[in-house]
Amino acid sequence: METLYDIIIIGAGAAGLAAAQYAGRSNLRTLVIEEKSEGGQAVLIDQLENYPGILEPVNGFDFASNMKEQAVKFGAQFAYGKVTGIGRREDIFQVPVETGDGNPVTYVSKTVLLATGAEHRHVGCPGEREYYGRGVSYCATCDGPFFRNKHIVVVGGGDAACDEAGFLAHLTDRVTMVHRRDTFRAQKGIAERTLHNPHIKVRFDTVVTEIKGTDPVSGKVNAVTLQNVKTGEKEDLPCDAVFVFVGMIPRTELAALAKKDEQGYIVTDENMQTSIRGLFAAGDIRSKPFRQIVTAAADGAIAAHAASACIDENLCGMK
Repeated sequence: METLYDIIIIGAGAAGLAAAQYAGRSNLRTLVIEEKSEGGQAVLIDQLENYPGILEPVNGFDFASNMKEQAVKFGAQFAYGKVTGIGRREDIFQVPVETGDGNPVTYVSKTVLLATGAEHRHVGCPGEREYYGRGVSYCATCDGPFFRNKHIVVVGGGDAACDEAGFLAHLTDRVTMVHRRDTFRAQKGIAERTLHNPHIKVRFDTVVTEIKGTDPVSGKVNAVTLQNVKTGEKEDLPCDAVFVFVGMIPRTELAALAKKDEQGYIVTDENMQTSIRGLFAAGDIRSKPFRQIVTAAADGAIAAHAASACIDENLCGMK
């Protein structure tokens, strides 16, 4: 007999893991479904230093591992695979999943929390796709060590770009940041730390128009073409790798019918409930003014609490 869960959490980033902990601790039958591995964007952080209560910086992987361990301790279960849709029958959500062994399974639940986060936005210039995995990367923690003591170009000017540039600067003393604006979009503290890092050179008012390499079939990155957005002047800058951090695209494909804002993020109420009753959203997928690990975790905690109340008060049925 299949298990009827109280809440299925899709995605095991900070939002999903916090929700799993709170749901499990509230004695809800909780299932977390993750396509890859726990942590989401958090695992890309070299030193997490601004999470309340953590005095000494920790790396994102360890932070996420601890969050999962907490959730399991409180009774949350984990399953792995790709969720292919969300259906509903007689007020019960149906969540079909493609598993690694080729045997699809469908889980059922009274409520569902979407915590699928967002994926990396691309520059969209020639060479980016061709040299992906051969010098083009979107994860400094994953690929940075391959370019130790090499010249690395970082594209972007937000929190993520500055954080990743800082991580890469531990591996090499030649990091060039390229940002299309004349100032960073990152928080002031992060931006100042980046500007004062002796291993990082910043090129403002500049965009990457092409990523070049030794061979588009089997070669590696060896240069980028830069263009000054004010003067139009172009130049080729030799480099060994290009790390791209120019924003995120919310992964909302599982909530096609839920209300979204102009940027495509899911709109929720203060309880994290979407326009579809019983369907919640938390973390980077949600429309909100500030996206950090601490806000994602808060979203997850609120969503789990609200889902519990929704079940207790019989308010999760279809509108």
